[in-house]
Amino acid sequence: MIRLRVLNDTIMIKIAQNQQIILSFFLNNEELSSSDVYNKLLESKSEVSLVTVKRELTELKSLNLLALSGAGRSIVYSISTKGRIYSNLNAHEYCNIEPDKRIGLKSYNFDLFNHINEDIFLDFEIDELNKATEIYKNNIKSISNTLEEKELERFIIELSWKSSKIEGNTYTLLDTEKLISKGIEAEGHNKLEASMILNHKYAFKKIRENIHEFMNIKLSVIEEIHKILIKDLNIDHGLRNKAVGVTGSIYRPLDNIHQIKEAIETLCEIVNKMKSPYSKALVMLLGLSYIQPFEDGNKRTSRLIANSILLAHGFAPLSYRSVDENEYKEAILVFYELNSLISFKKIFIEQYIFAAKNYAVIAKS
Repeated sequence: MIRLRVLNDTIMIKIAQNQQIILSFFLNNEELSSSDVYNKLLESKSEVSLVTVKRELTELKSLNLLALSGAGRSIVYSISTKGRIYSNLNAHEYCNIEPDKRIGLKSYNFDLFNHINEDIFLDFEIDELNKATEIYKNNIKSISNTLEEKELERFIIELSWKSSKIEGNTYTLLDTEKLISKGIEAEGHNKLEASMILNHKYAFKKIRENIHEFMNIKLSVIEEIHKILIKDLNIDHGLRNKAVGVTGSIYRPLDNIHQIKEAIETLCEIVNKMKSPYSKALVMLLGLSYIQPFEDGNKRTSRLIANSILLAHGFAPLSYRSVDENEYKEAILVFYELNSLISFKKIFIEQYIFAAKNYAVIAKS
C-alpha cells in the first residue's frame, strides 16, 4: 500500500491532522467503511478508537469532504472533489512515486472548478497577503519615473528568466539580463531559448500597457497572451485539437477542442465572479495549467495571465525569482493528479510576499 505523509500546515479549512490522514486513505478512489479506516489507522501506528473514527468520518461528511453511500452496516465513504481540493499531502513524496504506481486521477475532473470557492485562503493568510500588498502600494506611491523604469526592467528580467527556467530554459540570470537589456544572445544556446525569454518581455509589456483588458478575463485575451509567448517557437497558436500528455504524469488533459473551449469559459466565469484578486490569480493560474488548452506554453501563459489579474487590481505581480523549480512542478503535478491545491497555494503566498517586498511595478491604464 502506498503511504503518503500528511502535512499539517497551511490548510484552507480547519481540518485536524488525524482527519487529513483519514482523507489520504481515500485518494486512490477506494470506498471504505469505518472499520476499514480504523484498520488502516492501526496499520499506520495511530492510536484511535473505532468510536473516534466514526465521529471523524461523520464530521468529514458534514464538511462535504467525504461522500456516503449505503445504509446500516453497509455504509461506505468515498472522497469528494472538495475533499481532494483540501487534502494536504507531501508533494515531493508523492512525485517520487513512479508515475504508473501513483494513486491519482488519470483524466480531467469536470467537477473540479465548481468546488473551488473564493474563500480558499485562511484569515491569517489573507492578513499576510494584505500586509505585503500594503508594502507594495507604499513602494510604488512616490516612485520616480527613472526608478520605475529600472524596477520594471529588473522585474521583467527576473520573471522572464525564472518562468523560462521552469520550462527547461538554460539561460542564466546574467544571460537573461544581457539579452533583455542589450539584445545580446548567450553563446552556445539554442535561439529558441532567446525567443522564449524575449516573448515574456513582450507579453508582460502588452499586459502592463493594456491593463484594463484584464479586469475580466476571457478566452480572447488568454489566446492573445499565448500567441505572444509562443512567437518564433514553432508552436501552433489557438486551442489545440489533438491530445497532449504531461511529462512524468499519469494525468491526461481533455482532447476535445469543444470541451477545452467550454472548460476555459467556465474557468473564466468562475474567476471573474470572485472578489479577491489573490483567489482570482491563484485559481486562474492552476486552472489554465490544468486544462492545458494549447499545444505548448500553457504554464507560461498561466503565469502571465495570473500577473495580469494582480496588476489590474493594483497588486504586485509575481516574478517567481525565489521559487524552487522542482517544488513548483511537484505542486502543479499534485494538482493535476490529486486535485489538491494546498501545495501550490503555499508557493503562491511565499512568492507574492517576496514580490510585494522586492518590486515596484506600476501598470499603465
